[in-house]
Amino acid sequence: MLTFLFSIGILVWLVFLLDGLIGIRKIDALENERSLDEGPLLSVIVAARNEENQIKSSILSQLEQSYKNVEWILVNDRSTDNTGMIMNELADMDSRISVIHIKKLPEGWLGKNNALYTGTLRASGKWLLFTDADVKFEMEAFAKALHYFERNNLDHLTASPNLNAKSFWLKSFVAFFLVGFSYFKRPWSANNPKSKTGTGIGAFNLVSKEAYLSFGTHEKVRMRPDDDLQLGIRMKRAGYHQRIVTALKLIEVEWYGSLKEALVGLEKNTFAGLHYRVSMVLFAIFGIFITNVLPFIMIFSADKTIMLLSLGNIVLCGIHYLFILRKMTLFSPTLFIVFPITALLFIYSIIRASLLTFKRGGIVWRGTTYPLSDLREKD
Repeated sequence: MLTFLFSIGILVWLVFLLDGLIGIRKIDALENERSLDEGPLLSVIVAARNEENQIKSSILSQLEQSYKNVEWILVNDRSTDNTGMIMNELADMDSRISVIHIKKLPEGWLGKNNALYTGTLRASGKWLLFTDADVKFEMEAFAKALHYFERNNLDHLTASPNLNAKSFWLKSFVAFFLVGFSYFKRPWSANNPKSKTGTGIGAFNLVSKEAYLSFGTHEKVRMRPDDDLQLGIRMKRAGYHQRIVTALKLIEVEWYGSLKEALVGLEKNTFAGLHYRVSMVLFAIFGIFITNVLPFIMIFSADKTIMLLSLGNIVLCGIHYLFILRKMTLFSPTLFIVFPITALLFIYSIIRASLLTFKRGGIVWRGTTYPLSDLREKD
């Protein structure tokens, strides 16, 4: 049985590596793009709940952008800390900033999704940029993104930021997540106009307002906790022109402050990412263990065939890990030395998130519990 499973694993790795090596080369680095100095209005929409420690530095980095024709709509999504007050202070500093305070969540919406949609209702720009309250931008980020957007006649552009992680184990976990995400979602397919596969990243989702409205706005993803990803997936599926780029030297976000925060943060969208199906949870756990953990154990097998097949899986996995990290992060590939341990941590995160979702009867996000029955119904 192991001979069969490891042989299939090698075949899958080879197919994926061929696809990935071709596809990932088509992901451009935004740093290499020219800047758009002048142009139409850009509306930046930031939805925040209890982000008092992050939002000021994020918005200040945006106010320093070289592209000046920008308005900001900051949406305070029922914060219980000083987020709303900080937003008001920022608006007093710069007339281009307006603030919306949401007091009550309408039925049938997740909080962030509703906040972003509410922000679009006040937006006047040709382009809409959806970004998070903890993202930092270098001064040429907007200008280069807009030039790339116009040069390629896009409807949607998403950018992969530099993920800043402080501790070794958090870096390892984030690196594994990115590798796993690329394995299952193939984000580079967004750059293939013949593919229906799309993607989206919450740190930077830039859309033309015309395309956003004709697509159906955030109402199409109003009950999706992975709204950023789903916006991109569904726009591409609907035929809109989309691309993904890297922006490792232009955009930075501290995804989570610690490994514990990462595990808690993944509670809300792990089950959604597996389509709310127990069968998909079991398949994901089995697949990760067979391909990312067991070969590291069975390489010590006395059976030479098993040992060689294990080695083949490890080598191919390592090559995949190397080219994904070099393209999508600034992390060191030496993190691969703890790859099977982080794979086990990720399996734990899937089990933990799924069990908590069932125990709570849904997900808890931004202080609100959303029943699983509603999430499945609106999926």
